[in-house]
Amino acid sequence: MLNIEDLVLTVVDPETGQETEILHGSTLALRQGEALGLVGESGSGKSMTLKCILGIEPSGARVEGRVELDGTDLLAASGDVLRRIRANDLALIAQNPHGALNPVLPVERFLIEGMSDARNLPKAEARERAAELLRQVGITDTDRVLASYPHQLSGGMLQRVVIAGAISGEPKLLLADEPTTALDVTTQAEVVAILDEMRREHGLSMIFVTHDLDLAAAVCDRLAVMKDGEILEVGTPEEIRDHPKTDYTRALMAARPMLYPEGHEANRGADRGGDHGTNEEADA
Repeated sequence: MLNIEDLVLTVVDPETGQETEILHGSTLALRQGEALGLVGESGSGKSMTLKCILGIEPSGARVEGRVELDGTDLLAASGDVLRRIRANDLALIAQNPHGALNPVLPVERFLIEGMSDARNLPKAEARERAAELLRQVGITDTDRVLASYPHQLSGGMLQRVVIAGAISGEPKLLLADEPTTALDVTTQAEVVAILDEMRREHGLSMIFVTHDLDLAAAVCDRLAVMKDGEILEVGTPEEIRDHPKTDYTRALMAARPMLYPEGHEANRGADRGGDHGTNEEADA
């Protein structure tokens, strides 16, 4: 479905001409309907990987390698082909929902214009579809939300709106770039559950970017651990949790927050994966 081979991203300082390599030959494969968690600390190259998939890397950057979606090499595709693919096959959920919507336009315009442009739906039909999408992501008072401006909605409500917009075009691949970072813990859990439900209901493939291993394990079939622009290892949540291959992955595991001090009896289950990523959670 998606194949990334030897992806190298080099950015150039416009003033000095100095080149800096950000991604160092990343290779990944994503199957249809699969969710892959891209995990690692800030600055490891996770978001830049998504930008390369979308073709929105920094101005003047040089991208080498291959990013193939259903047989089309996105790095070699023309502008028209890329625009069609972005409209029909790819969707992005950014980490800041406020930045995804125009602050001077109501939610209705955000959802309806996207569907009208991509699907050529009449306005009335697009509005009905927008209300249905909002219901799918857990919003019941659809008339109020459609008429609201972004500043009138909470962060969690806005992220639901952004998710509804992302799935409105029925994409093949959903790119979620730390979509819960700006949300409180309770809302994080709700948004992750919505993403998982939408993915399974619509048969979407998804790349879920986060620095939180436990969060990724709850929603993803496989995890790819990334550091300093390189993918260090790929495996199921259980494999990464129980048999990490690198010191960096072990350090990420050790950095997970615990409710009790190290060595406390309550943490013994967590050390075996009992509280922070059971099989049931990984399969959820």
